[in-house]
Amino acid sequence: MRDRIAEVVAEVLNEITPSRQRRAEISAVAKKLEDRVASACKKQGVEAAIRVEGSVAKDTWLTDEPDVDVFMRVSTKIPRESLGKTCLKVARKATEGSKQVERFAEHPYLEAFMNEVRVNIVPCYDVKRGDWHSATDRTPYHTDYIRKCLSKQLQGEVRLLKKFMKGIGVYGAEIKVGGFSGYLCELLALHYGGFVDVLKAFARHRQRIIVDIEGHYKGRENEIELLFKEPLVIVDPVDRGRNVASAVQAQKLHNFMAATRAFLNKPDRRFFYPLRAIALSLEEFRKRLAERGPAIVAVGFDQVEAVPDILWGQLYKSQRSLHKLVELNDFHVLRDLAWSDEKTACMFIFELEDCCIPPAKKHAGPPLDKEHECEDFLAKHLGKSGTVAGPYIEDGRWVVQLRRKYTDACALLRERLKDGGKRAGVAEGIAQKLRKGFRVLVNEEITETYGKNSEFAVFLTEFLSGRPTWLEAVET
Repeated sequence: MRDRIAEVVAEVLNEITPSRQRRAEISAVAKKLEDRVASACKKQGVEAAIRVEGSVAKDTWLTDEPDVDVFMRVSTKIPRESLGKTCLKVARKATEGSKQVERFAEHPYLEAFMNEVRVNIVPCYDVKRGDWHSATDRTPYHTDYIRKCLSKQLQGEVRLLKKFMKGIGVYGAEIKVGGFSGYLCELLALHYGGFVDVLKAFARHRQRIIVDIEGHYKGRENEIELLFKEPLVIVDPVDRGRNVASAVQAQKLHNFMAATRAFLNKPDRRFFYPLRAIALSLEEFRKRLAERGPAIVAVGFDQVEAVPDILWGQLYKSQRSLHKLVELNDFHVLRDLAWSDEKTACMFIFELEDCCIPPAKKHAGPPLDKEHECEDFLAKHLGKSGTVAGPYIEDGRWVVQLRRKYTDACALLRERLKDGGKRAGVAEGIAQKLRKGFRVLVNEEITETYGKNSEFAVFLTEFLSGRPTWLEAVET
């Protein structure tokens, strides 16, 4: 098994490591972008130190997926509330003629494409270590730390870890993904000593993993328990008060743990290169829906005008609230997800045991030895219009059968979302769109949207499958 792991790892590493020519191409793009940003700063009257950061600066990038990050380190004299706006003007000027997408972390930054390479122009403050004015102020210190500590051999181990995480869908700290950042991958490889060692550590993971590379809390480990509550804690070497893994969602951590065990038991290239999902034909999709027991209910509405991180933050918040609403009304949610193509449409998807439930439900009251509680229970339910049967005694306690307000999940959602769903906890940006119109669809009704939107079709095909792509490698 060890030989097979080594064989797969060596093969993949050779494929993802940039060649000399590829390095020269990306270096040229980075230099060109640096010069353009410096020129745009001068024209806009913004004083800034311009430097390439991120995986290109640290030589941990993948040959087919380079991201060039250029940071503008500006004076703290620029007010915090003006930082994003001021630097976005510079970034737009520097990438004129290129496709531009405004992104949002703690503040706005610009994503663009130069020579088909994704580039990011990010503002931060030029501050001393520890005197942080914004989250991105740490990045130059992260770059310096990794460049100092990471050997050539470990750079390759980071590449493997990134490619593996991308393959199983847990890479990326943006809100949409909620996974592992590039910097987190670098720290894990540095701490454990290599790709396979990281996998072995997480394969054994049971409760919490805590890593403090620089020993900020040496002799005071109990402080970490008080400061950080997440199941994965990687103390930032350049900021003792920050957990680098705080963005990692529990589901992504668990998926990574399961995939590490599967790979170590059965090493395969498909963990790094999963097969792309192919949408079911409309006929096959209808057939799958007809064969399923659970109901698929979708709430569809037009795209929210927001940068992706804001959009996904609002989608996830609203999804959690609607999940709670549906469950509180006695509809059992098997699975649910939010979806958006970030261009034209958004969807909330619920897989329910049943879309329609009986009009009455059984409600148990207090046991007979709770005299005062029994009196209150009887006063509440005797002769009330919502009481279908009872109160009656069963197994030593009072019981009633109550009439449900909603017996159809679609009716529940239509009723509670017609005012935007604010009382149901829907985020304001989503509520504004819902007030303008939405569609509640169930099973066969979803096929119209499925047939019109190819991205949604792929998403729903994967949703119906309900299993991670990397299980293909385990199955065969």
